Amino acid sequence: MKRLALFISGTGGNALSLLRACREGRVPALPVLGLASTAKAGGIPRLEAEGIPTTVLVRKDFESDEAFSEACYQAAEKAGAEVICLCGWLKKLAVPARWEGRILNIHPGLLPQFGGPGMYGMHVHQAVLAAGEAESGATVHLVDGEYDHGRILQQMRVPVLPGDTPEDLQKRVYAAEMELYPLALAAYLTETA
Repeated sequence: MKRLALFISGTGGNALSLLRACREGRVPALPVLGLASTAKAGGIPRLEAEGIPTTVLVRKDFESDEAFSEACYQAAEKAGAEVICLCGWLKKLAVPARWEGRILNIHPGLLPQFGGPGMYGMHVHQAVLAAGEAESGATVHLVDGEYDHGRILQQMRVPVLPGDTPEDLQKRVYAAEMELYPLALAAYLTETA
């Protein structure tokens, strides 16, 4: 059974969803670490309440993205993690060869559209509505050296409804994320077993 590190920057909703899926046997993995990019992340106490050890690493404490990324990977490795799942993680990670193909991310849009620097959270939903798209959704992809760029593993589509606000669309996409990430992670773990 693969050991997971869950990287968070916010409330930890996707991390808790993956944790639940692992404990219910829907994902053949064991979460061993929650790593937050800010001490203010609401997901820290939520993961700790579930018995998951957490640590905080803040980008400004490091001289470069590479040094920050390396500290994150070392924390994951120290916990015995073999796969990293980014769950609302907002910091750029430089991906060394030893972690290529072992970092997954969930994005609140249908990549390759509406991805890249600055395209996260409500910014994605605002852009989708501004573009007049008929649908949006969530994407799980492998992480490489570029924002929102690596191989797409799975997507789930949701309709954009007439009169939608960014908040309306966000709720629908978030529900899709909760369903998609465990499915995509389970398929990835089976494929790479």
